[in-house]
Amino acid sequence: MTTETLETHQYDVIVIGAGGSGLRAAVAAAEGGLKVAVITKSLLGKAHTVMAEGGAAASFGNLDAPDGWETHFYDTMRSGHFINNYRAVEIFALEAPDRVLELEEWGAVFDRTSAGRIMQRAFGAHSFRRLCHIGDHTGLELLRTMQYKSIHSGIDFFMEVTLTTLLKDGERVAGAFGYYRADGRFVLFRAKAVILSTGGWGRIYKITSNSWESTGDGAAMAFRAGADLTDMEMVQFHPTGMVWPPGVRGLLVTEGVRGEGGLLYNSEGERFMERYDPARMELSSRDVVARSIFKEVQAGRGTPHGGAWLDISHKGAEYVKRKLPAMYEQFLTLADLDITRERFEVAPTCHYTMGGIRVDAESCASSVPGLFAAGEVAAGLHGANRLGGNSLTDLLVFGRRAGLGASAYVQAWQGDAPKVDQATVEAEMVRIVAPFQRSEGINPYQLHQQLQELMTVHAGIMRSGDVLAEGLEKILDLKDRARQMMAAGSRTYNPGWHAVFDVENMLLLCEGIVRSALERKESRGAHWRTDYPDELEEFQRVNYVESYRDGEIQVRTEAVSPMPERLAKLFTYGKAPGLVSPAEREAMG
Repeated sequence: MTTETLETHQYDVIVIGAGGSGLRAAVAAAEGGLKVAVITKSLLGKAHTVMAEGGAAASFGNLDAPDGWETHFYDTMRSGHFINNYRAVEIFALEAPDRVLELEEWGAVFDRTSAGRIMQRAFGAHSFRRLCHIGDHTGLELLRTMQYKSIHSGIDFFMEVTLTTLLKDGERVAGAFGYYRADGRFVLFRAKAVILSTGGWGRIYKITSNSWESTGDGAAMAFRAGADLTDMEMVQFHPTGMVWPPGVRGLLVTEGVRGEGGLLYNSEGERFMERYDPARMELSSRDVVARSIFKEVQAGRGTPHGGAWLDISHKGAEYVKRKLPAMYEQFLTLADLDITRERFEVAPTCHYTMGGIRVDAESCASSVPGLFAAGEVAAGLHGANRLGGNSLTDLLVFGRRAGLGASAYVQAWQGDAPKVDQATVEAEMVRIVAPFQRSEGINPYQLHQQLQELMTVHAGIMRSGDVLAEGLEKILDLKDRARQMMAAGSRTYNPGWHAVFDVENMLLLCEGIVRSALERKESRGAHWRTDYPDELEEFQRVNYVESYRDGEIQVRTEAVSPMPERLAKLFTYGKAPGLVSPAEREAMG
């Protein structure tokens, strides 16, 4: 096989992924005068960002004047159980308002207060009403706005492209290689810098709110290329996914329903959150609410289809349709249920991955020179549990930071452009078409189904050492079998062929999740181990970092960087800074 049929492109920066963080990164890089391309395996405007419904968190204080960046910092660190990268959280809390206002300047239409300011709603574990929203389709508005901005920023777009590997020149990144999904034509992108904005890997679970794209492609490629991963054991299960009918099980029910006054009940008609978090009730953090629903079902107090009741009908039809139009339509269309009149069933669903590529807080640079990452694919901001609404602002804050970081890296470049080894490219061509050479083998769809069931049982919302260890053995067995995955037919419009590479990526990341989960012998945030039910002080300042060397995953611990005194003092009073009264401050000196 030769490179004669290989389509080749040359850019200063390529961005892999066309969600909110990818588009924001591309705009930032293009503003520096660089030649930039965005590559997506889906279509422009179809990224998973559209599924984010509740809002974007930013401490404007439009409804609750005491709110400020310090309180947002406090809430995010506490929700992350203090294994967050404090500097990432500080940057995030400080810059969030500017990024939301910038989005508004570019055309985003937010709901407004009577005074004409951006409307903000309550969300779980936020001390104040902080989520800037457009009804309950904020992610869609963010993506629409960023799409128009990026189209008018001189950026090239390549859609429906599957990238299978990152290419390197020595230790530094040199580009990426893959194929067009429509016809299987090979394509090579040469670049001085690569930004990964490929999202998470929620499709590793059977019940998930994630769309088909969420198979961890970027994290897996970065891992194989030498980048470190961290916090992989931290997988968030959103407490409220649809339960019935079966065809939509796991589809997200926005936290905005509870933020707008929705109440949770068990089968006995009890508002059970009073037992688990009497202060915050339905607006407790996601890890607490998800575990609480799980425990109610385990105790025999679940709904007919294994969840809890969520009721917003008491707010009235006009209010619900105005505040939650997408949720109203979702249930009416998919479940033939009117949420303005009836309660509905919800249960935990895999929603978000806090772990991912380990990056520098300032520049979003990974441990591989020239490789940057932003959004859900990157770790550090959310720690052990993400606050609702922080993800959309994360896309804007660190998407921009990644674009600026890549731009600075390219601007400082000296010498020739990175070289791509032709033998490496040809070897990847052979690997990509290998599934067609197997007349007998493993169906990738069946392997994916087995992996989802395995992860649900062995590394789901409730974990234990014995069950995790058994799950690891099964994952390693699936990895061996995956070498025999086959594809039938031609390379034209062949989803079975695409699934081979999705499954390879998910298997690698699942192994990483389970290995770190085995090492963290405590319960913290989204990581709940029944054999170690307590949150332990000795693990409070520990991150689990993974490297991939010679085909093996190596796990090590690293100490979380301690907060400087100027930030540590925000936790002096045991409550958010905006809630501390002058009398309390005076009493404590």
